Amino acid sequence: MYTFTFKNKKSRRFGRGGSRGKTSGRGGKGQTARAGHSVKPAIRDFIQSLPKLRGHGKNRALSVDAAILAPQAIALTKLEAHFNSGDKVTPAILSRKHLIKKQKGKIRMPKIVGTGTLTKKLTVRGCFYTENVKKIIEKLGGTIR
Repeated sequence: MYTFTFKNKKSRRFGRGGSRGKTSGRGGKGQTARAGHSVKPAIRDFIQSLPKLRGHGKNRALSVDAAILAPQAIALTKLEAHFNSGDKVTPAILSRKHLIKKQKGKIRMPKIVGTGTLTKKLTVRGCFYTENVKKIIEKLGGTIR
């Protein structure tokens, strides 16, 4: 059989180096040669290897609330040392006297616990307290709410 060719037309020769080397523009075999292929990014393997922490998933708002600050314990001995009889005890006053520390720029709620003794009549407002502390303060004639 006779093949007809034009004198001035060169046939393209692929795979001889230059700009069309190796696979000659045809892609690689395997995953990259298939339709709809996708190579996983390397960062995905790293993300999947990280531990899944409890409370940091889709229910984060139900289990982890960064806006709520933990209360700070204040012993009765500190109230005895820093307040006089008849004084008012509030979170703002406790913060001014540096008995409670600020956290994230906010005053933490104090919780008065029954460690030590108290001999002074005090008016306590806006603080958490234990039942034992309530009995002690009311026994001395003070009020607590």
